[in-house]
Amino acid sequence: MRCARSCGVVLLMLSFLPALGVRADDTAKDKPAEKAAAESLRLPRSSPEAQGVSSAGVLAFVEEANQKVHSMHSFMLVRHGHVVAEGWWKPEAAEKPHVMWSLSKSFTSTAVGLAVAEGKLDLNDPVLKFFPDDAPAEPSANLKAMRVRDLLSMSTGHEAEPQFKNSKTEPWTKIFLAHPVPHKPGTHFLYDTPGTYMLSAIVQKATGQTVLDYLRPRLFEPLGIENPTWGMSPQGISFGGWGLYLRTEDVAKFGQLYLQKGQWQGKQLVPAAWVQAATTRQTSNGSNPNSDWEQGYGYLFWRCRHGAFRGDGANGQFCVVMPEQDAVLAITADTHDMQGELSVAWDKLLPALSPAPLPENAEEWNKLKEKLANLAVPTAADAKKP
Repeated sequence: MRCARSCGVVLLMLSFLPALGVRADDTAKDKPAEKAAAESLRLPRSSPEAQGVSSAGVLAFVEEANQKVHSMHSFMLVRHGHVVAEGWWKPEAAEKPHVMWSLSKSFTSTAVGLAVAEGKLDLNDPVLKFFPDDAPAEPSANLKAMRVRDLLSMSTGHEAEPQFKNSKTEPWTKIFLAHPVPHKPGTHFLYDTPGTYMLSAIVQKATGQTVLDYLRPRLFEPLGIENPTWGMSPQGISFGGWGLYLRTEDVAKFGQLYLQKGQWQGKQLVPAAWVQAATTRQTSNGSNPNSDWEQGYGYLFWRCRHGAFRGDGANGQFCVVMPEQDAVLAITADTHDMQGELSVAWDKLLPALSPAPLPENAEEWNKLKEKLANLAVPTAADAKKP
């Protein structure tokens, strides 16, 4: 009886399709077109050697990461615009979104750059301009001097980060503006995640959209980034500094966009001037030549050793852009040694990148593919094995 009723409903629905100008087989015909459209938004694939990358070198990176990074979740290596190696440690998977943590900041930076290009705001706008109702009764001179660019370059003038987590009712913007600003903005580097939340709030004030919604047609959709999600504050503002979920290939596409100075498939999605400014050192953050955390800070992008720059997030989320090698490395992980994670990449992947194509090496490529197909996050039982 249930089958008869269900079939009857289906037949009734199909009977209306001709009247609507739709034939019953149209949906089936559309599927190849949809698949082709989806494929066009994927990064092209290639053998490593065709793009001047040693399969043996990539295999050495994977094996070293397995030993030293606890624990890898995924990586994707792009060279000359082609994915040459990609892997997911089970239970992670290609279509599974991963938390970006502070790598979210680089996407907020992009939203600010686009809003500036559209004339919605200016880098020299005072922060207080956007929040007159949340400002202290008597703002300090340093708070009055704080500009949008100071939020971008982690030079707000704070000595310590404001804390949002204990407030359920007071607007986070008000908490931020009430926080002491002992240093002159623009003169003192402090990694200040609440400052990026303020940038998200500023974009929302200036455009009338959350950062997530503002970026959909301007960044996510053109790159083929499907269904991004971003957490929000109790006031309905995207976190900005954290809380974005994306897939590994989404991160690689974002890096490739910045490697291409904001161009994508013939269109200038992000102004080249913004890409240059955001990824250039705007603030000094140390002088240790062996630390990737002391090479300078841009507009929510870190400078790296080896002429590279990156967005990164807690526990080992990376989007590393290497202009000198024309390469992008996207990594997701769950580790507390992020410098160690990057060092493995420098030590093993950089030597694997050659300036010209290499002879195909089917034996090594097959070894690499077999390794990539059998990756898994180590379990507690694995840790006990001798």
